[in-house]
Amino acid sequence: MIVVTGATGTVGGEVVRLLAGQGERVRAMTRTPSKVEALPGVEVVQGDFDDPGSLAAAARGADAMFLLSAPGPWLARHDEAMVMAAQAAGVRKVVKVSAIGTGEEHGGARVGDWHLAGERALRAGEPEWTILRPSSFASNALRWAPQVRQGQPVPNTTGKGRQGVVDPRDVAEVAVTALTSDEHVRTVLTLTGPELLGVRDMAKALGETLGRAVETMDLPLEVYRTQLIAAGVDPEFADVAVDGSRLVARDGNARLTRDVELVLGRGPRTFLTWAADHSAAFVSG
Repeated sequence: MIVVTGATGTVGGEVVRLLAGQGERVRAMTRTPSKVEALPGVEVVQGDFDDPGSLAAAARGADAMFLLSAPGPWLARHDEAMVMAAQAAGVRKVVKVSAIGTGEEHGGARVGDWHLAGERALRAGEPEWTILRPSSFASNALRWAPQVRQGQPVPNTTGKGRQGVVDPRDVAEVAVTALTSDEHVRTVLTLTGPELLGVRDMAKALGETLGRAVETMDLPLEVYRTQLIAAGVDPEFADVAVDGSRLVARDGNARLTRDVELVLGRGPRTFLTWAADHSAAFVSG
């Protein structure tokens, strides 16, 4: 039995589908069970990281666990609670999705720090572990869909900065490999795409896919923070998002690794491939 937290998310949902496709027994944990796709061999349970009883029930009888908590100031508390539940239930292995650069010094930027407590809890605990530190997800470009559909420029908060944008499907495939084999136990895998890309590069790739130009517009970070808070984002989350943009803008996340290829035996998907596969999201209905 493999427990998958965040089972309705971009990566978690794909992990559930891949495991089910391989005939694995899956227990999909989510706060909203109705959103989980009905698949053979998949048991859906309601769980809340702030409800220890629901975490204990989700972990009971499981052999392995995929741990993905929603980013935010609460993440450390949620990770520690889930690791504690896994250990109490005798779960043999935990695969955690962290973030690239976790624990590194970034000149004041706090990107990835929310994941530190969870990583440390895993290293100190009894279950075997694998930590995945993906770079920026290609799927973050979906935030631009409203502007692209309306022919408006997409906001650029990172200037000319580039990063190894990774397809979340590759992250899910790596996670499934780590969950179903012992080849990557006690390993930290930094997952990136095959090339360094900035917002302008991504917009160009989207334009190639859609057959029309997609323009960009520089967005000052103070305006970005104001917009996030106006949209209801927690102020601490907004500060970390701004820190992250500032870090990327100075090429502080301009790194590529071969870890996806190491695990999967093939190169990572390109952003252009992701864009082509998700082009419908950027086209007016």
